[in-house]
Amino acid sequence: MALAKELNETLTTEKPNCGVIICTPFIHLATVAQFLNQDVIGLGAENCADKEKGAYTGEVSAEMVKSTGAQYVILGHSERRGYYGETPEILKEKVQLALKNDLKVIFCIGESLEEREADKQNEVVKAELEGSVFNLTAEEFKNIIIAYEPIWAIGTGKTATAEQAEEIHAFIRSVVADKYGAEVADDTTILYGGSCKASNAPELFAKPDIDGGLIGGASLKVADFKGIIDAF
Repeated sequence: MALAKELNETLTTEKPNCGVIICTPFIHLATVAQFLNQDVIGLGAENCADKEKGAYTGEVSAEMVKSTGAQYVILGHSERRGYYGETPEILKEKVQLALKNDLKVIFCIGESLEEREADKQNEVVKAELEGSVFNLTAEEFKNIIIAYEPIWAIGTGKTATAEQAEEIHAFIRSVVADKYGAEVADDTTILYGGSCKASNAPELFAKPDIDGGLIGGASLKVADFKGIIDAF
């Protein structure tokens, strides 16, 4: 709450020249929505359920997320896939429910260290897109933001170089172009999500196919997060 308030004040005073979205735990969404200036900072959830409604105790539906005042939802984060066994099929359901409730989707894809070492990163990210979002129409796909997370570069001390990141971002854009055409691909936002911080953000964001970042730990202090926003 304190973080959202401070960020809200900072960015309302000094408007950023890029889109900024914060995704809070479910329990804070409704409260943050009341004071957040959503002309400056978008609000999103970190997940939603794969069921529309019914007796699913403890789950939070896309409709509930929308009712808080949020506009976005992160789906397919590597931690959700890894720890909670979320499959492409489950994520396909979640994506459709999110879009049905007018939420924009930040859809995460990315390969493990094992897959990267076997040089399988391209086929992995392509399969993740095909399995969960390529069933959408071109019109629906406009509500998808792609976030590429090299799972092997999250909290491991290994980092992708700006060149490695650009290479796979360019590949992702080409796969979207093959499916939906060049115009849709050019309009698709592809974020980089592997240990992006103020020190490496300028180099990453300078790459033509890196349209921003999905920021983890470096977003937890306003000064650090603002450094990344300023880098853009």
